[in-house]
Amino acid sequence: MLHFKDLSLGYKIPLRVVALVMVTASVLASVLVYRSVNDLRDNLIANATRMGRVVADTLVEPMLHDDVWRAFEVVNIPFRPSPKPANDQNAEYMVVLDTANLVFVSNQPERFPMMRPPAIADPILAKFFQKPAQPWPNELTVVDTPSSQALFLLIPIESDGVRIGTLVMNYPKPPFAARLRSLARDAVLITLFVLATLLPLGIYWGRRMAAPLLQLSDAMGKVAPHLPDPEDIQLEESKDEIGRLAKSFKRMLTELKEKEQLQQQVITSDRLAALGRLAAGVAHEINNPLGGMLNAISTFKRHGEKDPLTLKTVSILERGLLQIKETVAALLVEAKVQTRPFDPDDVTDICTLLQAEIEQKHIAFTCEVSLIEALPISATLVRQVIINLLLNAIHATQPQGHIYLHICRDSTHLFIEVRNEGSPIPPEKVPYLFEPFTSFSENGNGLGLWVIYQVVQQLGGLITVQSEPTLTQFRVQLPLA
Repeated sequence: MLHFKDLSLGYKIPLRVVALVMVTASVLASVLVYRSVNDLRDNLIANATRMGRVVADTLVEPMLHDDVWRAFEVVNIPFRPSPKPANDQNAEYMVVLDTANLVFVSNQPERFPMMRPPAIADPILAKFFQKPAQPWPNELTVVDTPSSQALFLLIPIESDGVRIGTLVMNYPKPPFAARLRSLARDAVLITLFVLATLLPLGIYWGRRMAAPLLQLSDAMGKVAPHLPDPEDIQLEESKDEIGRLAKSFKRMLTELKEKEQLQQQVITSDRLAALGRLAAGVAHEINNPLGGMLNAISTFKRHGEKDPLTLKTVSILERGLLQIKETVAALLVEAKVQTRPFDPDDVTDICTLLQAEIEQKHIAFTCEVSLIEALPISATLVRQVIINLLLNAIHATQPQGHIYLHICRDSTHLFIEVRNEGSPIPPEKVPYLFEPFTSFSENGNGLGLWVIYQVVQQLGGLITVQSEPTLTQFRVQLPLA
């Protein structure tokens, strides 16, 4: 069973916002209804009190003179027809009691006959009409209980501080309850309107609040099993706590990515170094018998029989052995003596040497050289690096393609950049790109990049490759010290 705590924040936060809005609106509506009910009741009692005191003061003289008709007119005045709309909170009846709790006068004589106990069927007031007569309160009294269907006001009638009677006013509760229901209905409608307005906003803002957390959660989920590029992680950065957390996460991801790249470079360097030592050992072992065979063929050609078939066979053997020798020589890349500094004329020579192959494939070639003087670095090794890079680019570029060579320097390094259009190098093969006999083109023996890597390592430099769908770029960085 799915628990609320297991839901995504994309649902939790909006649901909590919705619950908060609903609780707030309900509480406010309840408070408003409660205040309205109390205000309505207080207004009723206040109005009834004012009217009752006026009636009670007016009844003093008729009661002292035992003038029943005048007293009847006084209590009947509030119930006369009025041009104004009837008020649903008017008193139902008024009864004037004497000191013996007998009816002196009432606006409903048929219901409350004179000189008789009032027939009020309400247990709350029953104790006031028992025999012997109970003393009435000396101050205005409001009698209201939940079980009663009416609200009573008991107002003493006094003359010179002496109590001469009691005015009983009855206010039925049904009209009051109807007004209460009307207020409650209005409050419910207003609450529903507020909810209909605020709930969409609450859901919207809840989702806005959850969006940075969801982005951060998705970004963390992408970390395993492979680290994504920081540029591929889209996080909302701000100055609040979530924004600072997003910045810290991107910074951590960048550092982890750099560490992973360094580890990969170390692993690749160790593997290539091991392959280099193995290839060099094998090459040295091959060179010894290979040199003996080439010497034997040279001796045979000088002193052996001149049979055409034999000479043709020996020539074939010699060419094959020479090809083996060249291949082995490529595996024996060693630090060479610095013959002379590298200068801009070397780049011109290289472009001249490769011009024929470039024109043969109808390739556009752009060369930019930002050098004005010779550099303290071996021209032989640098030329070898540039030639091999350009040869690989020529082999990988289709006709009508484009090759770009850029050479520049700063105060401490020489930079060589070769870009070519063509098919990209598969990402899974990039780590093995500089291993011997690993060729990604139809031509070549797979030793060109191997030789470049060995030369760059001997010079203490760095070579990187970046392959995109339509462009491959090799960048070499060589120290000038």
